[in-house]
Amino acid sequence: MPFLGQDWRSPGWSWIKTEDGWKRCESCNQELERENQYNINHNIILNSEDEEIFNNEECEYTSKKRKKDHFKNDTNTQCFYREKWIYVHKESTRERHGYCTLGEAFNRLDFSSAIQDIRRFNYVVKLLQLIAKSQLTSLSGVAQKNYFNILDKIVQKVLSDHQNPRLIKDLLQDLSSTLCILIRGVGKSVLVGNINIWICRLETILAWQQQLQNLQMTKQVNNGLTLSDLPLHMLNNILYRFSDGWDIITLGQVTPTLYMLSEDRQLWKKLCQYHFAEKQFCRHLILSEKGHIEWKLMYFALQKYYPTKEQYGDTLHFCRHCSILFWKDYHLALLFKDSGHPCTATDPDSCFMPVSPQHFIDLFKF
Repeated sequence: MPFLGQDWRSPGWSWIKTEDGWKRCESCNQELERENQYNINHNIILNSEDEEIFNNEECEYTSKKRKKDHFKNDTNTQCFYREKWIYVHKESTRERHGYCTLGEAFNRLDFSSAIQDIRRFNYVVKLLQLIAKSQLTSLSGVAQKNYFNILDKIVQKVLSDHQNPRLIKDLLQDLSSTLCILIRGVGKSVLVGNINIWICRLETILAWQQQLQNLQMTKQVNNGLTLSDLPLHMLNNILYRFSDGWDIITLGQVTPTLYMLSEDRQLWKKLCQYHFAEKQFCRHLILSEKGHIEWKLMYFALQKYYPTKEQYGDTLHFCRHCSILFWKDYHLALLFKDSGHPCTATDPDSCFMPVSPQHFIDLFKF
């Protein structure tokens, strides 16, 4: 059916169903024409070099309109599904028509509850970061709403419990950089949605960054056993459990004893050997004045050139037999032998494979 609007990018006309059939809503049409007329006049002002680009009234109007569009976008429909699994189909068949997109998977899987689970929190944040870097333009309007609503919940959670602020700062930095590039290149890139909504979202991200920057960690008063009371070998064992160098540095700032343990060369050597191969060491050797290898400096140098191993408490799983992507509930699996989805395989556990955040993105590339 051909599109009957004046412009293929416009939302079209508004219609009302009456007893005589469908009739065009004249009041809405006149309002749209007045708005378009204002936009034309506004563009003329922007293109003229002799007059000022913005005056106070225009700035106020633009700000109000942007907030109004953003409010409408957030309050119309917020689709949060609570499904534990979805079928990933990439082509039409006799039984199924269409295919599953990244936006649909993001909408239907229960990410809103996943961020409340400490095992899945880092996994969801990394997934949001990958989408922000490369897949933001592929999300539909509803998927965009869910993306930013989940992001809002994550930020509020971090502000309330003061956990994992560094992860969220990195995510917001990548997201703001991507949005700045997309907003500046409007017309050159496909940006789904009103430009005013995206500008308002960018302002919200900048406000979140400021809140996280001003976040003050409250000192907890505890008269019981603290971390400093543990023996040295136990503190050392805790440090060896970390897979992120920044976590080791952060813990080393707590007490002088932990700082001494966090500077151990053997600790950083084990960390480098866990994340990188020996061939990579040879290309980026850093030696001290005495000829010893600076493993701590090497870790951060290698991190710039090679990806580190990802480690998560829990991830999404993919069933190769059913082509189903699902959250695996370990409590149900232990109590009721529930696989997490309606699997028809005789040995379901052999068909499951954990899905990394990058693998999740790759599943929906056609």
